[in-house]
Amino acid sequence: MNNSLVVYLKSLQTFCAFASTKFSSFAKSAWQSMKYSCRFICQTNPLFIQVTYFTLISFAGYEALKVLNSQDKSNTLKNLDVLFTSVSASTVSSMATVEMEEFSSKQLWVLAILMLIGSEVFTSVLGLHFMRAKFNKENSLNTRDHISHIDIESINVANFDPNTSHGTKDAVSFSEIRLANKQHVDPKTTVLLGTAVTVYLLITNLGSSLLIYLYLKLVPDAQEVLKRKGVGLFLFSVFTAISSVANCGFTPVNENMVIFQKNSGLLLLIIPQMLVGNTLFAPCLRFMVWSLQKITGKQEWCYILEHANAIGYRHLMSTRKCACLILTVVGFIILQTILFCALEWSSEALQEMSSYQKIVGALFQSTNARHAGETIVDLSSISSAIIVLYIVMMYLPGYTSIFTNYDDRYSKDEKRYNRKGLLEDWILSQLSYLAIFVMLICITEREALTTDPLNFNVFSLLFEIVSAYGNVGFSMGYSCKRLLKQDLHCKDASYGFVGKWSDEGKMILIIVMVFGRLKGYNLKGGKAWKLR
Repeated sequence: MNNSLVVYLKSLQTFCAFASTKFSSFAKSAWQSMKYSCRFICQTNPLFIQVTYFTLISFAGYEALKVLNSQDKSNTLKNLDVLFTSVSASTVSSMATVEMEEFSSKQLWVLAILMLIGSEVFTSVLGLHFMRAKFNKENSLNTRDHISHIDIESINVANFDPNTSHGTKDAVSFSEIRLANKQHVDPKTTVLLGTAVTVYLLITNLGSSLLIYLYLKLVPDAQEVLKRKGVGLFLFSVFTAISSVANCGFTPVNENMVIFQKNSGLLLLIIPQMLVGNTLFAPCLRFMVWSLQKITGKQEWCYILEHANAIGYRHLMSTRKCACLILTVVGFIILQTILFCALEWSSEALQEMSSYQKIVGALFQSTNARHAGETIVDLSSISSAIIVLYIVMMYLPGYTSIFTNYDDRYSKDEKRYNRKGLLEDWILSQLSYLAIFVMLICITEREALTTDPLNFNVFSLLFEIVSAYGNVGFSMGYSCKRLLKQDLHCKDASYGFVGKWSDEGKMILIIVMVFGRLKGYNLKGGKAWKLR
């Protein structure tokens, strides 16, 4: 009996050891497969990375806001509104379903962090990190092939002395060979570029915060406005600077920038902040790299300037493209400013402002219409012609240029070998998606469209959807005065029109904001559809 038990235990021990070995081998194999799969997805599908990233930070922001909300017993925000606000901040859309002053100071800091890490500049730094991993892999697999195919004659090797171990001062170094190779980028180049963009991000945000804070300290009228609101100068300065540079459009006060429409100095400080963070980011970055090349004289900076397409960083453009982009941005701003002044100069919204304040206000409003979303007027009170112009401006991508036709995402060689081209052709165009979203919202809000047609109409819904899709944040708002049947319980609020939508409509607009934040991956969609 004892012998049988011993044999059984030995067999069991042997089986457990065998199973443990196999399981360990299987787990290791599964981990390696998962690791390589994730690496493959990250290197071949940047859209997947972006979707995952914005999903994670949106839900992390939601949890943080929810925890801080539960700590404040006087604050009773709905879970859906908290999630909506988190997504709106992380996608830098500034669409609002609640008033900003309902958030505590701690919650406002959470929103500021979401705007910062969701901004175009910050996410592009993360993109450079993944690009470096891709270049590392390519270079490790093809180093020998790279060196053997380099045109050595294009480098000065005339003074190389084969009888010495190091050659003369003009001998070719391996780093020079790698820099001379146009087809395979040195990972160190992306590291250097990533450092430059990070410094750019810090300078723009910290510098903008300091400028706004100094203005508030020096102008008593602006201080008094914030004191009445119970908003600290430091919080307002940092929050508004991050929001402006990120082109989000949130401010810590309910009225946005309407209460500062007479503070022309503050508006003039914020205008360049909005431009350097989005529509003019590429020209400013090129100027920064050019300045570093002149100051340091490093070959790497020169390579970055001359081989922007090889690096593949979409914000790194040639001098010609940057010039065309600047002309386009300035042209759009001038066009909007002229039309705004022509139609709204004597309007009720600007009647208490001086001529100088009106011009600065029009310039500020026109700059915001592209992507930033801050406003000094009630949009429901301005001319319909301007509203239509704003819809067009909000729809246009940040790097729209009317002077040249180019693609910032792919070089000519990359386009030639782009295996996703056929799939992109069959994807619907941006206008098709907007039409689908409008129809869906019309379905969810069909009851309000019937009972409250002055507030809920197709034009107002379209404006809100295009604003969310363009990540702008403009809204026509909601007015109890426009109700056909007066409701004593109706209360006007400063949040956006979407705040009055159904829960289903808000959920759809969340999808629209995320979709709009990633619209850069569908700029060429719908090519297979031919209208004749």
